Amino acid sequence: MIHRRRSIALAAAVVVVCASGLSAQKKDDKKQTDLQNKDTQTISKAVDDVAAGTAQPSNDFGLTWARDDAFKAVGNKEFVPFIVTIDSSKATGGAINYYWRVVAKTPAPTPAPAKKDEKKDDKKKGPEYPWEDVNFNVPVKTGSGQVRLARSFTVPPGAYDVYVVAQEPSAAPVKGAPATAQKISVLKHSVTVPDFWNGEFAISSVVVSQRYEPLPVQLTSQQLVDRPYGFAGTRELVPMLETKLTKKDELQLFLLIYNPKTDAANKPGVTVEYNFYAKSAAGEKFFNKTSPLELNASTLPPQFDLAAGHQLQGGQEIPMGSFPEGDYRLEIKVTDTIASKSLTRDVNFSVSAS
Repeated sequence: MIHRRRSIALAAAVVVVCASGLSAQKKDDKKQTDLQNKDTQTISKAVDDVAAGTAQPSNDFGLTWARDDAFKAVGNKEFVPFIVTIDSSKATGGAINYYWRVVAKTPAPTPAPAKKDEKKDDKKKGPEYPWEDVNFNVPVKTGSGQVRLARSFTVPPGAYDVYVVAQEPSAAPVKGAPATAQKISVLKHSVTVPDFWNGEFAISSVVVSQRYEPLPVQLTSQQLVDRPYGFAGTRELVPMLETKLTKKDELQLFLLIYNPKTDAANKPGVTVEYNFYAKSAAGEKFFNKTSPLELNASTLPPQFDLAAGHQLQGGQEIPMGSFPEGDYRLEIKVTDTIASKSLTRDVNFSVSAS
């Protein structure tokens, strides 16, 4: 049986951010400079053209979608942190503008026609999306390989297209200098956001982290937009983009468990099992397991209360020292013992000597 070094501390509540519309997230458009306004227009047109199918997306920065996750937010919405990467060798200016737009695959119902006195104002408004945001002059250290950019959005459950743009910031024109083409990457990625508000027993995304970074104070809602994996309270997750471990590493797992049934004292009864299978050309073979993690009235703090927004964490940190080199599948089985329901998630990973 594998020795489990420690379980991740239980979070009393997970803070999430909930907002919509670019006007809410860009704060004050008047604060943008003329160059930033020009860049915003260029970005919007590039995304509009790709969305309409009238242009093929450019990818001057090697922009790649790396991962996305989903967690329960507030107000019947879900919190979706995501990571993209760019090739830093192509960001020769040391900074980029970064934009992301979320578009529902099933459009919302068309609103009722505006009244006469409202039409003038409506003409000033552009399309509204479930989420849209932009960051100007995001620093990128040139020559540092693939650079990850983590951001987030909060939306109702459903299917969405996410458009991400990395753009070279405009520079003030220099008299006599030749004009150069502005670098830009436009990426489209489809995301299906699960429903954690339907009352059904469910598991969040499983995040495998390369490390947990302590936070001196809990991040604010606005900070979470730019640092979305800091939602776990006192630590910030740094997700692995490839689950390749060495024998000196730990498999660090984070997941949340939603909507379990509770007993008369409003305490859940949940068991989390971790079973490891070694892969080979001949197939899979059971390798080992950890002791089950029990989350119930006997193991949870007396003040734990799901109705108060407290969250059930099922994560662990498992040393890889006893694992021979090779490929593995971890089966995470989460059982609601009160409701007699089980869910499973798989994590594939590899272990090498170094």
